[in-house]
This record gives sequence, structure tokens and C-alpha cells, in this order.
Amino acid sequence: MEIQERILDTAFNLFSQFGTRSITMDDIAQKMGVSKKTLYAHFADKDELVTHAISRHLLTIDKDCKENQTQAEDAIGELFLVMQMLDKQFRNMKPFVLLDLQRYHAAAYQAFLSYRDNSLQSTIRQNLERGIREGLYRSNLEVDILTRYRLATAMLCFQPDVFAPGLYEMSKVQRILLEHFLYGLVSSKGFERIEAYKLQLS
Repeated sequence: MEIQERILDTAFNLFSQFGTRSITMDDIAQKMGVSKKTLYAHFADKDELVTHAISRHLLTIDKDCKENQTQAEDAIGELFLVMQMLDKQFRNMKPFVLLDLQRYHAAAYQAFLSYRDNSLQSTIRQNLERGIREGLYRSNLEVDILTRYRLATAMLCFQPDVFAPGLYEMSKVQRILLEHFLYGLVSSKGFERIEAYKLQLS
């Protein structure tokens, strides 16, 4: 299992930086210092490797989101943890990764859509409901509409025609969009809590 984990880590890092289309099995084997035969002993082909690497990464993100929910003092604290997570997850990622999945790796893209429309949507909704319960978000928020709005804006950084890779970093775009979203949610009590969290981080 250890070699399989190493293959998945190496492959995902390369796919994130250069896209799936431009990375070959030879590139992955060379980066690891192993033979291509070793890769094929664990994965039938590149498409299967892409699917496993993406699915594993999505599970990691989902696990991190659940940990953020339990560790955070409140809904706003949870989103500050999410901002830190996004900085880490998207720091070296290029937006065309998702386009490559959509065009060339149907199973991997389906795994992404399933994560987005189920786990991620549920996490966003739970945060909104939590913030309302805690009095940190406005009580009249339209939770369903704002959940879908947040999902849509989270996908914007994957659109190179909107945020060109050479001009914008994905992690920065995600962080700024989430912070903007958060300010639109909060009550006066929530606004004060945001400022308190910012002071803690400064």
C-alpha cells in the first residue's frame, strides 16, 4: 500500500501543476525513480490512476472539512479554517485541471461532480444553518439560494477565461471570494467576530 500511496501523491502533484493531459505515465515513473511497470502493477492505465488520485484528494478535502466543523468554535471560525485549507490545497494547482477531467477523464470528473453536489453542498448548507443558529449570520438568509451561490463561486477559479492562470493564483481567488461571501452573511455580532478572528491571525 505504501508504494500505491506514493504513486497517488506523485501523480496528483504533477496533475495539479501541469494538468492531466500533459503528464504521462513515464513522467510519473521518472519523478518517482521507479519503472513504468511498477505503475501498471497498481493501476491498469493512466485514466484509472487519474480517477484514483482525484477521488483520494476529494476524500482528504471532505475529511478536512469535517474536522473544521468539529474544531471551530463557531461558523465563522469554521470558514477561517476553510480559508487556511484553501490556501494549502490550491497553492500549486492550475485551473485547467478541471477542464482536463471534463474532457478526458469521465470517471474522475463524475467523482468531482458527486463530491461537489453532495458533500460540498452539504458542508456549505450546514455552515449557513450553524451561523444562523449562533446569531452570527442574519436570520433572514435564503439558505438554499446562498448554498448554490457559494457552490457556483467556488468553481470560478477553475475557469481560466475568468481568472487567467498567469495573473491570478487559485488559492488567493478562493480566499477572497470566500471572505466576500462571509461578509455578506453576517449579523452585526458576526461582523465583530470576523474582526476578532482577524486580530488573532495578525
